[in-house]
Amino acid sequence: MASSSPRGSHLLTEGPIGRTMISFALPIMAGNAAQSLNGSINSIWVGRYLGEAALTATANANNIMFFLIGSMFGIGMAATILIGQAIGARDTERARKIMGTSATFFISLSAVIACLGWFMTDKVLRAMGTPAPALPLAEQYLQVIFLSMPFIYAFAFISAALRGAGDSRTPFRFLLMSVALDIVLNPLLIFGWGPVPAFGIAGSAMSTFFAQGLSLAAMLLHLRRKRHVLWLGRKDAHLLKIDLSVLRALIVKGVPMGLQMVLISLAMIAMISLVNAHGTTTAAGYGAALQLWTYVQMPAMAIGAACSSIAAQSVGAGRWDRVGATARTGTLFNFLMTGALIAPLILFDRYTLALFLPEGSASFEIARHLNHIAVWSFLFFGVTFVISGVVRATGAVIPPLLILGFALWGIRVPFATLLQPVIGMDALWWSFPVSALCSMLMSMAYYRWGGWRRARMMAAPERVAAPVATQSIAMPAEVPAQPPAPVADMSPEQQSRGPGPRDLDDELSEKAPG
Repeated sequence: MASSSPRGSHLLTEGPIGRTMISFALPIMAGNAAQSLNGSINSIWVGRYLGEAALTATANANNIMFFLIGSMFGIGMAATILIGQAIGARDTERARKIMGTSATFFISLSAVIACLGWFMTDKVLRAMGTPAPALPLAEQYLQVIFLSMPFIYAFAFISAALRGAGDSRTPFRFLLMSVALDIVLNPLLIFGWGPVPAFGIAGSAMSTFFAQGLSLAAMLLHLRRKRHVLWLGRKDAHLLKIDLSVLRALIVKGVPMGLQMVLISLAMIAMISLVNAHGTTTAAGYGAALQLWTYVQMPAMAIGAACSSIAAQSVGAGRWDRVGATARTGTLFNFLMTGALIAPLILFDRYTLALFLPEGSASFEIARHLNHIAVWSFLFFGVTFVISGVVRATGAVIPPLLILGFALWGIRVPFATLLQPVIGMDALWWSFPVSALCSMLMSMAYYRWGGWRRARMMAAPERVAAPVATQSIAMPAEVPAQPPAPVADMSPEQQSRGPGPRDLDDELSEKAPG
């Protein structure tokens, strides 16, 4: 069996899981923090120097951009899992075919969005109720953002594909390049300097256009120079032809994962509406807490993404023992890393919240009170994110969507709405840990007793059964449920890997694929 990984990829099916997970998750978490910091810096330039109307314009336009990016999140995750399973099975031919179909789909879709968006910007902004003073500014900004969408989509897709191949560092390096360019170009293009004219608010969007475009070009050149397994050159043009089985998997499995982001966004809008009903003071306190929560949830999201990639490669390699270990390790790291952020935010909240609220603000104590109640929900949220990442790696995408939907819309929003007459405004804050705890318990129950191990991302290719090293994508349904063989009857490789595919708390019982 070949032990080397496909060119440019990193096998996540070997070595200590804890070390692998941390080294994979840290670049993702750092990248998320860098993007958040970049957004804050850009808002400072626009808000402080171009005025409130300009800041309102970018806020309205960015809502549309984030929706478009979030709507593609699921399909990007599907590509990550498909490529991860192929890399885990060391089936480079299949990984490259998935890469080609996904690239054609993403690029084509982004081009359509860019064209439609350019001509429909005004209608979209008016439909959102953008204030009249901000409308012309928002249109200038959003039209350039739409032109940037092919770069944004391509960069996000290639980053997802590389993570599926086990590489989170390369996307992080070029993401840092994009953030640095954006930070430098933003004031230059807004205000002008020397031969560079002042573009005003359009300059802020142009900085995104150039930063994304240049970073994407640099990443593609890097992949070409390294002759990465996922690099498709002119000789690989035939791989760009759409494979209908791959496309179907991207859509059928990706849309439910994308809907999770939609459910989260809609639930946040519903909660903000409930908070706004209590006045500006309460809304400001809630807004300050949200700023902190943006950073608190980053470890869970990064660990969840790492678990998904590790589990996907493990499924492809038939390493079900490693899938269970990934869930256990991810859960432990979530508690350690998320808890390490929550503790100082509670202990030193007078200083952290003061970053967002002026001295003597009536919102300050409200923010402290709600933060003490609600911030703990991210410990439970992290477990759900980890377990969802693991089970989705097999292709089980509907149950996590249903669990999240029920937790948000069957528990959180009704709890916050119906219990306000009973316990007052605290119903809003307690709805967060209550719904997060229920979501965690439902996810754990599905992990323990659900049929996610029998799920598939797509139909397995028709080929003669072969050792794991040359097999296409080892699916659980292809492995008969058998009692573990005596150690004496095992090959040296089997002895080193253990008696059989065992998961968290002996899950592979009668429900094991067979």
